[in-house]
Amino acid sequence: MLRLLGGLVVWVTTLYCGPVRRTGRGRGGEGSGLYPELAAFGVDEGSSPALVSLVGRMTALLPSYEVARDELGLRGLPLDVKVVHRIGRHLGAELLATRTRDLQCYRAGLMPVGQDLAGCRVGVAEDGGRVRTRIVIRKQKGRGEKKTRRRRFRVEWREPKVLIIFKMDERGRMIPGSRCWIDGTFGGPDELMELLAMHLHGLGAIHAQVVVFLSDGAPWIWERLEWVEKRVGLAASQVKRVLDWCHAVHHVSLALEKLGLDNEARRTLFKKMRQKVRAGQTQAVIADLSARAGPEDKKKDGVWTEIRFLQKHVLAGHMDYKAFRKAGVSIGSGAIESAIRRVINLRLKGNGLLWKEANAEGMLVLRAAALTRQWRETLEHVRESMASNRRLDWKWQSPDMPAQLKAQLPIGPPKSQLQAAQQPDDVAA
Repeated sequence: MLRLLGGLVVWVTTLYCGPVRRTGRGRGGEGSGLYPELAAFGVDEGSSPALVSLVGRMTALLPSYEVARDELGLRGLPLDVKVVHRIGRHLGAELLATRTRDLQCYRAGLMPVGQDLAGCRVGVAEDGGRVRTRIVIRKQKGRGEKKTRRRRFRVEWREPKVLIIFKMDERGRMIPGSRCWIDGTFGGPDELMELLAMHLHGLGAIHAQVVVFLSDGAPWIWERLEWVEKRVGLAASQVKRVLDWCHAVHHVSLALEKLGLDNEARRTLFKKMRQKVRAGQTQAVIADLSARAGPEDKKKDGVWTEIRFLQKHVLAGHMDYKAFRKAGVSIGSGAIESAIRRVINLRLKGNGLLWKEANAEGMLVLRAAALTRQWRETLEHVRESMASNRRLDWKWQSPDMPAQLKAQLPIGPPKSQLQAAQQPDDVAA
């Protein structure tokens, strides 16, 4: 059965290639078979490419599957909400499977260096959001009146980590009208940083004029940037690391609050210190806070936690905002904050929304492709990848690769380096 964009449903007779090893007890590990002639035309799961593109885009841009169904109905395409959900969910899974294949090719050194960022001033930022997920702890038995046991699930808050790559102008701002690249994962920091390295490699960041890493004070970001730079092959002269100015002055505000000053005095002092931080006089601000805090003791340990945070980033050269602004380097992480709001909060986060983790990550990549105006290119790449192998649980297989090369494939930041012991002030910061 083949469903077309205009709502017409037709039946076609075509070749079917089943899995090589079929036990007769379900699909098994080999998965389902393939209709090669339909795959050549981009037909996926009984839906035409145009229908899949429209339904997937609607589910990504609109706030819910029900709203997407209503909008499709107004366009003369009446579909059941379960069909809309299935098409959107399957398309998201295909995007994730294609990304996994690209990642494995990058690990093997088979991904070519692109030219999208050649000669450009590039900004890179990472951060995390919040999404509620559900985990089934007891399966349902039976359906309808014959249901003998209800399904139970556990609700957990998860932090999807998001990255954004964009081009900057001479003032350090995102170039108006330019496209950015957004991606994210529900995996850990290592997974996100490897995705970042893959995107920077594929976009040709090694040929960029300058690459600016913008971040807040999260240790999981700063301790992995060096690995990303080495993995991509960035020179030290190309890279600048910047602590987001808003987060920096926020720590100044926290330090003043923990000094016990009254509101009026704290507000006046904060305005002066904020101006000094922006002017690149952070050392003077730290000296003033240290003098007011006195010796490091337990009573004012909170103040010294903020002071040590500022000292650490000043010594690392992350807070020279006067020089950054003079060089046309962005000092704010507004791009990643906006990306999290547009990609995560406005679609994945809301009252009553509970996601399966795989479905939520699929929706994340779908929405990112739609909002960054890369929908058509993304779907073309997915169709090329899925035409030859439609398995969603794709695993890297390369019989032509020597065993010595397989053993040397980098699989992410070294665990020993990432789990190294940190100083107490770093942990508190």
